[in-house]
Amino acid sequence: QDGRLVAASNYEPGGVKIFDARTLEQVTDIPAVYGDPDNTRRSKVVGLVDAPGQKFVFSLYDAGEIWIVDVKQPQLPKIKKFKNIGTQPYDGLITPDGRYYIAGLYGENGIAILDLLNPDKGIKRVLNNYGRGDKELPVYKMPHLEGWASTGDYLFIPAVGHHAVHVIDINTWQEVTRITTHGQPVFAIARPDGRQVWVNYAYPDNNVVEVIDVTSLSIIRKLQPGKTVLHMEFTQNGEEVWVSVR
Repeated sequence: QDGRLVAASNYEPGGVKIFDARTLEQVTDIPAVYGDPDNTRRSKVVGLVDAPGQKFVFSLYDAGEIWIVDVKQPQLPKIKKFKNIGTQPYDGLITPDGRYYIAGLYGENGIAILDLLNPDKGIKRVLNNYGRGDKELPVYKMPHLEGWASTGDYLFIPAVGHHAVHVIDINTWQEVTRITTHGQPVFAIARPDGRQVWVNYAYPDNNVVEVIDVTSLSIIRKLQPGKTVLHMEFTQNGEEVWVSVR
């Protein structure tokens, strides 16, 4: 949180490396070991975020765990592990207020939530209807949780393998509605003023961007800026959006 450290997660060999932000020298290496007493199994690491209080939080894809790492003393990191959070957490995000860490699950339906203000309460599982469901659907591209949109009390979450965006009330963690979309969403990006959410899609519907009005929770515009839409990013004042296409 003070900008002195940079963390990078990796699939192979599996872990997190922390560097001095000024010199880029490695400060510490945290192997994502799990499962056996010999510490020979290592997990892919996903969903790495920085959290209040000089901490990093991330998920272990293969282990089904979430770790909080306190780096107030970078050479002696303190690790708190939360096990059995769900099968194959594929990404994670932190809410804008820094309170909740949310991990999406690929191997089963549902979402794992960790209250960083009260971590001793453990993992809370919500939205058990979120996911691919019983019917195995082709997933052309996984949604990125850092691409979830947060606007006031609502989270706009791309559905996995479905043509829909889930709208979630963060006060109750219940689904408010499900918005039918043009394709399988990849990114849901909020305009800085929180009045709109822009959504792009996976193949074969990746030539379209749709705009959701947050007040009515409905799609109000459909754009076709190019053959393949990859990423979107708003300017700070929200007057323009940069769209990467190819």
